[in-house]
Amino acid sequence: EVQLVESGGGLVQTGGSLRLSCVGSGFTFDDYTIGWFRQAPGKEREGVSCISSADAVTNYADSVKGRFTISSDNAKNTVYLQMNSLKPEDTAVYYCHYEGLGSYGQFEVWGQGTLVTVSS
Repeated sequence: EVQLVESGGGLVQTGGSLRLSCVGSGFTFDDYTIGWFRQAPGKEREGVSCISSADAVTNYADSVKGRFTISSDNAKNTVYLQMNSLKPEDTAVYYCHYEGLGSYGQFEVWGQGTLVTVSS
């Protein structure tokens, strides 16, 4: 079964840090763009950061620049999101999304999400 599984969410105080992980199973990361998205209660899902395998380019939403860092470990089929200096407005369910090659060609898949709660 092809799936992405996020982990690493939890409750943290303002100013704290968390590292989210997104592990792919049932396929191997290949020629991909992987993004982290988040959805806060009552709000639409928004893009947070993404990384592309072709040139290792990374992008960040303005709201997280300088605080979040995305990275990948292809050997572990895993993408990380290091989140520092967390703020209450970072509270959301965080999802990872893979778009890239699989055994049968191009495909995309979403993870189930991991909850991040930042207390003030």
